[in-house]
Amino acid sequence: MSEPRGQSARAAALDVLDRFDRQRMDSRELLHDRIAGITSAGYRAAATDIVFGVLRNRSAIDSLISLFSGLPGARIRPKIRNVLRIGMYELVYTPATPEHAVVNEAVNLAHASAGKKGAGFVNAVLRNATRMISRRDAPFGEGAVRRCIPADVRTVCEFKQDVLPDPQQEPGAYFREAYSLPLWLVQDWLGRFGVDATRGICAASNRRPGIYIQPNTLRTSTEELAEIFAEADVECEVVADGDMLRLRKHAAVTSLPGFEAGLFTVQDATAARVADVLSPRAGERMLDLCAAPGGKTVRLAQLMQDRGHIVATDIDAGRLRMVRENCDRLGITIVECTELENVAGAKGSDGGYDGVLVDAPCSNTGVLARRCEVRMRVTAAAVRRLADVQMQLLEQAALYVAAGGRICYSTCSIQTSENVEVVEAFIKRHPAFGVQHSALTLPFVAEDESFDHDGGFAAVLVKR
Repeated sequence: MSEPRGQSARAAALDVLDRFDRQRMDSRELLHDRIAGITSAGYRAAATDIVFGVLRNRSAIDSLISLFSGLPGARIRPKIRNVLRIGMYELVYTPATPEHAVVNEAVNLAHASAGKKGAGFVNAVLRNATRMISRRDAPFGEGAVRRCIPADVRTVCEFKQDVLPDPQQEPGAYFREAYSLPLWLVQDWLGRFGVDATRGICAASNRRPGIYIQPNTLRTSTEELAEIFAEADVECEVVADGDMLRLRKHAAVTSLPGFEAGLFTVQDATAARVADVLSPRAGERMLDLCAAPGGKTVRLAQLMQDRGHIVATDIDAGRLRMVRENCDRLGITIVECTELENVAGAKGSDGGYDGVLVDAPCSNTGVLARRCEVRMRVTAAAVRRLADVQMQLLEQAALYVAAGGRICYSTCSIQTSENVEVVEAFIKRHPAFGVQHSALTLPFVAEDESFDHDGGFAAVLVKR
C-alpha cells in the first residue's frame, strides 16, 4: 500500500514509541514491522525521522516538556508524553515544518488517544513552547549558547531564556543536556579527547546518518552503479575515494534498482574499512567469528574475488541465516555458514586460517546515531563487562589462526577499555602476536553534512 488511509506518519511513529521499551527492544525492528508494506517514500521517511529523532534527543526533549508544562515527566501519562515528544521534536529539530502544523497534528493525535482533556493539555504545553522560541532555524554559533539547542551541525533552535547549562563552567553537563547523552560517557570523552573533539563526537552521534551504498565489485563498479541509479532518478554522489555512493535522499533500500540483482550492499564507511585492513587475498582461508548480519563477510569475499574459502559463524544461528541470504543475493560462493562448534580444522596448528575476523559485540558508542536507544542503556559497568567477552573472543581466534596469519579485532565502540586495552592485554598474554595496525575512528559529520560516518576501532594482530 502507498499510505494507510486516515493514518499519518506521526500516528505510525506514535505507535512505535508507545511500544518501545528502552531496556529490551530494538527501535529499528519495531519501526520496520510498523511500516512494512508501505511504499510511500515520504511516509516511511517521515515516520523514520520522527521515531529516531525522538529517541536520539529524548533527554533534551523531556527537559523541555517539563519546563513548559511545569510537571515532571513521571506525572504525564505515557501516551500523552509521547505525543508531546513528537510535537517538541518537530518544533525544535525540524524547522521546515510550520509551527501551526506541528501543534495541530499533535493535538489531533492527543484527542484520538486521550480525548478532549489530553488534547487541551498538549495544546497548552506546545503553545507555551512556541511562545518561548525566538528562532527555530538560527545559524549555529550566532545566539547565546545556553539558549540554543543544536538541531544539527548547522542550525540551532534558539529560546528566549536559558535552557542549557553553561558550557564553560560545566562542559559535561552541557553536552549531556544538549545532546541527550549519559554524563559519564561525555566526561570520559572530555578526559580523553578534549572539548573540541567531544563536541564533534556529540554532533556526529546525533546526526541523521546518511545511506551509503557499497557496489558489489564481483558484479559491477561504482561508476556503473551510479549510472543505473541515475537512469532510475535516484540521486547520489560518489564518495569515500570512489568506493561508495551516498544517497542524497533517504529511500527504501530494497526498492532501489539493482538490489534484487545483488549489485550492492548498504554499509557505513567505517564498517566497510574493517575488512580492508585485514587485507584478504584470493585463495586464502578466512574465518569470521561474529559474522551476522554479514556486511563484513561479503566485503571479505569481494576483496578475495570470490576465490578461496570463508567460514562464517555467529553465536546467533537465526542471524547467521542473514549472512547466507546476503551471500546468495550477491552471488558469493566461497562462504560457508556454520555454527561455531562445527568450525573445522587446524586449531593451533600451521594449517589454521590465514585470517580471522573478530567483529566483537560492544557498547556501540561509535554508532549512537544509528543505534539511538543505546544511549539509554549503556553504562560504565556494562562496558567493563563487555571487555571480558571481547577478550574471550580474541582468545578463541588465537586458536584458529595459522603461524604467519593475522587476526583483525574490531568494534563499533570508541571506548579505550574495549579497544586498545583489550588488544594490549591480549598481546601481554600472547607474546607470539604483534600489532601490525591499530586505528580508532571517531564519529564524524561534515559542517555542510555532505559526508558522515560512524566511529569504531580496528587492529590487526600478526602471529609471528
